[in-house]
Amino acid sequence: MDNAYKRWACGLLAVIFLLLAGCAAVVYRVDPCLYYRMPDSWEPVFFSERYQAAGMVRNVPADTVLLGTSMAANYRPSQVEAAFGTTALRVTIPDGYLSEFDQVMGALFRSQSPERVIFGLDLNILVRDESGITGAMPEYLYDANPVNDVKYLLNKDTLYFSFYVLMANGWGGGQTLDEGFAWDGDIWWNHMTALENYQRPEAADAALPPDAFTEPTAENLAVVEAWVQAHPDTEFDIFFPPYSILFWDKTARLGQTDAMLTALRQACETLLPYQNVRLYGFLLDRDIVENLDGYCDYVHHSGEVCGRVLEKMARGEDRLTAENVEQTLAGWREFVVHYDYEKFWDESFWTRWNAEHPA
Repeated sequence: MDNAYKRWACGLLAVIFLLLAGCAAVVYRVDPCLYYRMPDSWEPVFFSERYQAAGMVRNVPADTVLLGTSMAANYRPSQVEAAFGTTALRVTIPDGYLSEFDQVMGALFRSQSPERVIFGLDLNILVRDESGITGAMPEYLYDANPVNDVKYLLNKDTLYFSFYVLMANGWGGGQTLDEGFAWDGDIWWNHMTALENYQRPEAADAALPPDAFTEPTAENLAVVEAWVQAHPDTEFDIFFPPYSILFWDKTARLGQTDAMLTALRQACETLLPYQNVRLYGFLLDRDIVENLDGYCDYVHHSGEVCGRVLEKMARGEDRLTAENVEQTLAGWREFVVHYDYEKFWDESFWTRWNAEHPA
């Protein structure tokens, strides 16, 4: 009886082991998160930025790496290559926190040493603390410990996506790195779309104090400083993405204008002293932010605008320096404080605008 039980138990364990080994083999071979290699027999299928960014920075060598939130998703690597004459990779973490970008940056520099990192430092993520982070980042894919890769190999979700990748390629659903995670193709980039998708808040009773965001901003900037200090041979082109003028309407109505501008100044004062940092204020570029036809809501801009931003960056336009930052920020405060935001809800304004901008 004991021998029969032992044979049954051993058989069961053998079956379980074979199933687990089979699962691991499928995940390793297909590698849906691109963790071990970029596929050579099929096109990758992009389904999760947080899971696939780790593999992309490990397995796609590039002299220039562009990193950012959803604001960076429509910057094609081909646009970066055209602007800077370099090989390029774009990695995005939607609504990312600085601690999440820190994990990506750690994995990147353990795998390669890019000449340039372009980082979109959104003003919204600059001023917030880490209290809202969800834990969605799979830390085991970003650390240097190969043992915990078992969480990737023996994972029902990655097994599911392994079969999904194979089926998607059978349907012709694979994507190129250039188009992976880009989402601007089906959007109507127009001032009507931007206004429809902007939920204008009620005006606040009182303004926030100018130093309202100082503490979380300092904590977030410390993360960026650590990258800059640890990699002095890499040029960090850090830019403030061009939120539309509607962002400044929202900021004004929430009483946050001075607090936001103080955080912006704090970022400039912290980062400008570093020799390997170039800082760009596209957030303050009137030619871009006032043209709502380049937006689909109050912050997200089109791939066409992305191309313009990269071209300006390559030419050194909109660069913030120790010599011009105070004057630039003071001029911008004067501009946004006295801006006529109400015109966007005035039909006569759009009648005149349409007459001046025929289709």
